[in-house]
This record gives sequence, C-alpha cells and structure tokens, in this order.
Amino acid sequence: MPRRTWIRNPLAVLADQPASAGVVVEGALIAELLAPGEAPATVVDDTIDASGAVLIPGLVNTHHHFYQTLTRACPCALGKDLFPWLQALYPVWAGLDLEMVEVATELASVELLLSGCTTSTDHHYLFPGAAAGAIDVQARAIGRTGQRAVLTRGSMSVGEDLGGLPPASVVEDEDDILADCERLIDALHDPSPGAMLQIALAPCSPFSVSRELMERTAELARSHRVRLHTHLAETADENAYCEEKFGMRPLRYLESVGWLAADVWLAHGIHFNELEMGMLGGARTGISHCPASNMLLASGHCRVLELERAGCPVGLGVDGSASNDASNLMQEVRQAFLVQRHQYGAGAVSHLDALRWATRGSARCLGRGDIGAIAPGMQADLALFRLDEPRFSGAGDPLAGLVLCGAHRADAVMVGGNWRVRDGRMLDIDVADLMARHHALAAKLQAT
Repeated sequence: MPRRTWIRNPLAVLADQPASAGVVVEGALIAELLAPGEAPATVVDDTIDASGAVLIPGLVNTHHHFYQTLTRACPCALGKDLFPWLQALYPVWAGLDLEMVEVATELASVELLLSGCTTSTDHHYLFPGAAAGAIDVQARAIGRTGQRAVLTRGSMSVGEDLGGLPPASVVEDEDDILADCERLIDALHDPSPGAMLQIALAPCSPFSVSRELMERTAELARSHRVRLHTHLAETADENAYCEEKFGMRPLRYLESVGWLAADVWLAHGIHFNELEMGMLGGARTGISHCPASNMLLASGHCRVLELERAGCPVGLGVDGSASNDASNLMQEVRQAFLVQRHQYGAGAVSHLDALRWATRGSARCLGRGDIGAIAPGMQADLALFRLDEPRFSGAGDPLAGLVLCGAHRADAVMVGGNWRVRDGRMLDIDVADLMARHHALAAKLQAT
C-alpha cells in the first residue's frame, strides 16, 4: 500500500478548501485536505508537525538558463542592456563543456528546491562542440536532485554573419538541431500525468534563428505533442530588429510562423500593445513574467493584469542566473508582487495574486493540470516555510507574511510524495562539495 503522511496543523495552507488540520499525502498524490477538527480517514504511517510553518503548493518556475549560474556577476557584462550584455557573454559561454552544464544544472536545481520550487523549466540553447549532448547530462543531474523538470531543447542558427546577434561559434546547423530535438523527445519526454521529466522545443529568439527553423520546429513539436517556448518582446531593441528584419513587430512575426497558439509560452512578454495582448489572450498563449531579470537589464515592465484579463496564462520565471544572479523562486514571488503593485496600485495586486502566478499560473503555462495546487488527486508537490526568523516576527497573516516579509528558504520540500528538503537542507546531495566544484568550473569558464 502507498505510504500515508499527515502534514498536520500548519499555520496556514494555500488551498481553495479549508485545510487548517492539514493535508494527507498518499504515495505520490494528495489524498485529503482536513478541515478544523478533522482527522485522516484511515491510519497514517507518518505525522509531520507543521504547526510552525505555512504550507503552499510547490512553486513552478517557467523560465531559466541553468548554465548561467556559472557567470553570475560576471565583470564583462555588468551595467549593460540586453543586446550588449549578450554580446559580452556569448564568447564566454562558447567555452561551455558537458561537465560545466551538468554541475550548473545540479546547482541551479538545488538552489530552486531550497526556495520551495518543485518544478523547473530550463531553456538551454548553447551547444558548442564540447557541450553537444547538454540536455542528456541535464536530465542526469535533475534525476539526482529529484526535482520535476521541463528541459527545453533550445537553438541558435543565425549568427552575426547572417544578421543575427550570436557569434558563429555558438550557432548550429538547422538539420542537426531538428534531428537532436526529435531524438530527445523520443528518449526523454514523458507525456503521462505525474511526469518527472518532459521535453519542449525552444528556438532562442527572433534574432538568433531563421523563419524556417521556427516553422519546422513548430511542425516537429506538434507532430510529437510537445510544447513550444521562446523569448519574445523582451526589449525595445528586439521590436526594432523585427521591424527592420521582418517588416513586422515580434508578435506578428510569431503569428506568421505558426506560433500564436495555446501550446506556446513566451519568456518576458514586455513590449506588447493592447491589440497584441488581445491576440495573445485569444490564442491562450502563456507568458513567463521574469521581474528581477527585467529590472536588472532595465528591459521594462510586463503588463500582467492586462495579459490575464485578455485570457493569457501568466506564470513566473527566475530567468538566467546571469541576468537575475539568483535562482530563488520565492524571492521572485515577492519581486513580482512589488513590481506589479507599483504598476497597478495597492488595491489591484495582492500577495495571493503573486503566489497564484508562481503556482497555478505557471502550471498552466506548462500545460500541466496535475501540479500547482493543493487539492485531492494532485501531485504531492509541497513546500513548507517556517516563520521563525526575525523578519517574520509580528506578522499577523502567515500567507501575507510569506510574501511581504520576504521568505527565501523553505524548511521542507516534497516532490511527488518524496521529501527532497528537510530542516532547510537538501537530502542525498552534498551541497558543500557541489558548490566547490561549481565555483571552480565558473572560474575556469570566466577565465577563457
């Protein structure tokens, strides 16, 4: 029989139905939500005292670049907008090898899990010769941490010599890209409910791939029923590039290559006008809001409430650890709350909105109906945050305190019914050793 665990009497639970007496997990799934005074319907194997903690669904990260943990606060890229920032870092990233990708992936996954994130997307689009097969080693690293993941096979095929942004050293042949995409779907993608690993296809951006690759990638993805992802409308420079190169704004270009659809989610989505937001909403195309990255690169503000009102699923992403310099999704919840409240007013955005974007909203972006909420039958992806630090002292509303007071590290994290973090520490991972190896590889990469 599946093991039954009662997470008992939390300070608060982020759920649609009363659950102050706790949540019962059976195997990989949530079995019961217990109202005040209720007890589990049948005997439990374990009881966890959660009386000092807030219980929320595991957070879902919809956009990241794990490899960028190796170039945090990189001196050559400081103080730059997106295009010059990329041009400074592309030559550094050209030195990636498989060991670097694997260790960076494990480090980023650990950092995310410690922040309460149980599912993460990664957008990996760099495959220099020494890092061919990068997605395969990412899958191995994620398997060690126990995090749920969507690994997107990114691509860049149009270099500077053809009018793109990346140097020739980091672009690939388009036939090779598509062959590897199909191989990875066949080898790694799990379409079933409760899947721990899925594959999506993700040409990097309009300024780094051809129209033909966008079209052929969409055809391939739909023939295999996997999702599509790319960067879009992140900066005014991108709008200008698309107007000069394609004679249209980025969203019209996206529509022209068959990407304006419900199986697509887009990173950033800042520079849309009202007509374009209506087009996105009508298509139910998802948007990954990445507030910290948008502020660091001074890209602009995502208009989240208008996008949601139009019909778009909106989730949160930490983005790369070279444009955020952290992989902490709980901190991103607070950033999103503050940025959107500053934009729309104190009465228009609540802490519950920010938590919803990082849970149900993000799950919708990924096409997942089995994660992102605490309800019977959902995957048991859960995060517990203790409110016993000085920053929380005096907080009257525990859920509001989680966001307003700046929670940043989970006390316990469960993925599919398995504990991955307990007492604020990773299980089965030597984090000190991982950090030492990661730091050494970062120094090596940045020295190239």
